[in-house]
Amino acid sequence: MKLLLHMCCAPCSVYPVDCLKSEGIDLKGLFYNPNIHPIDEYNRRKDAVSQFAQITGLEVDYIPGFMQEEWEEFEGEDLKRCTMCYALRLDKAAEYAAQNGFDAFTTSLLISPYQKHDLIRELGESVAQKHGTAFFYRDFRPYFRQGQRMAREMGLYRQKYCGCIVSLREK
Repeated sequence: MKLLLHMCCAPCSVYPVDCLKSEGIDLKGLFYNPNIHPIDEYNRRKDAVSQFAQITGLEVDYIPGFMQEEWEEFEGEDLKRCTMCYALRLDKAAEYAAQNGFDAFTTSLLISPYQKHDLIRELGESVAQKHGTAFFYRDFRPYFRQGQRMAREMGLYRQKYCGCIVSLREK
């Protein structure tokens, strides 16, 4: 299987990459996260993904994007804000997967116990259908701490908030 992994950040990608590669899945990463603020934080996370890719030999494509105003519109409306954030990134991953011959796509967001897991799955399946590809679902949450430990051992930057300007203010 040729699988595209949307990477929200390096630490959340460590365990899924290790697991999926050990299963013989042909894996490629995609970093598209216009939600991350400020720009210095965006660059730190992008650099950490690059460092992780070098350590593991994972090929990663980077699609630039930086959108702040869109998130500020949803301050105090967590569900709407998170829905927009997930949908935007998953849609881009599904589009990329469909245009580049992948069998399916998934996201490292599926490892975090702090994310809205059912919503991610629902949106992933919806955008997969829209773009004529498949969403590869796997619940990686039981391995979150293990993945974080592995990231720490690799010396990867580990952020302290979800990423958007509103979550930064709330941390």
